[in-house]
Amino acid sequence: MPPIVIVTDSAADIDDAKRAEWGIINVPLKVNLGQETYVDWVTIKPAAFYQKLRETGELATTSQPSPLEFAECFKKIVDEHGPDVQIIALMLSAALSGTYQSALIGKSMLEEAVDITIIDSRKASYLYGYAAVQAARAAKAGKTKQQVLDLIGHMLDTVQVFFLVDTLTYLQKGGRIGKASALIGSLLNIKPILSLDSAGTVFPVDKVRGTKKAIARIVEELQAYAKGEPVVLGIVHADAEAEAAELLEKLKQEFTVTDSFLVELGAVIGAHAGPGTLGFVIAKA
Repeated sequence: MPPIVIVTDSAADIDDAKRAEWGIINVPLKVNLGQETYVDWVTIKPAAFYQKLRETGELATTSQPSPLEFAECFKKIVDEHGPDVQIIALMLSAALSGTYQSALIGKSMLEEAVDITIIDSRKASYLYGYAAVQAARAAKAGKTKQQVLDLIGHMLDTVQVFFLVDTLTYLQKGGRIGKASALIGSLLNIKPILSLDSAGTVFPVDKVRGTKKAIARIVEELQAYAKGEPVVLGIVHADAEAEAAELLEKLKQEFTVTDSFLVELGAVIGAHAGPGTLGFVIAKA
């Protein structure tokens, strides 16, 4: 059976250890902060990014990999694994980034015919990172490419996330909400609960006053999704590990959890959400 190689961009927030363990290839985005440009998860890790973000007080911007970077990545995989290799590239939501389009163009730049499937995850961070890890595990277990694709499709179709941002400042600076909304929200301690729709676009679920009430509201959404059935449960966070870990342990007592994860948001997603962001992730087991 031809080898299967999983590729993602760095916004999947898969750490180095998991990538090494499962052979997942990373094509990184870049992060611009002040006068410096960093390679996400390569020349800057999450902890260092959030420290610099707090120190500078500036807005970080991000940029997608070029088509050439994807073409070179695919070519390297072929050189290493042979012309029969099957590549599955799982990309950050096309509604949030041009990374998926760059990957498509990169594929078209290859001179030889290579079996490459490029997927718009319609998700962000470890929502599709987790799918990539499970896909790599399935490939190593001997599943066919179609079986791996079916697994990815099921996971992307069923996973849900609810984000809670610590401050509206980064959403406002990034143009996601207006300055007046950010000011009023901050004065009234309004905590917007955000999610991703089926197209991979950020949308507001609710607005709640105070963090405790917002978390309680999110737990209601998680319970409505689970309906008492077994689930995969995780929390992604931006420089809020202690709080995230405590919340995850509490949630695991309220749900039948078959698998769980605690993941730090990398610089790309963190640049737009800001430090203190918490994302509650749930999927059918």
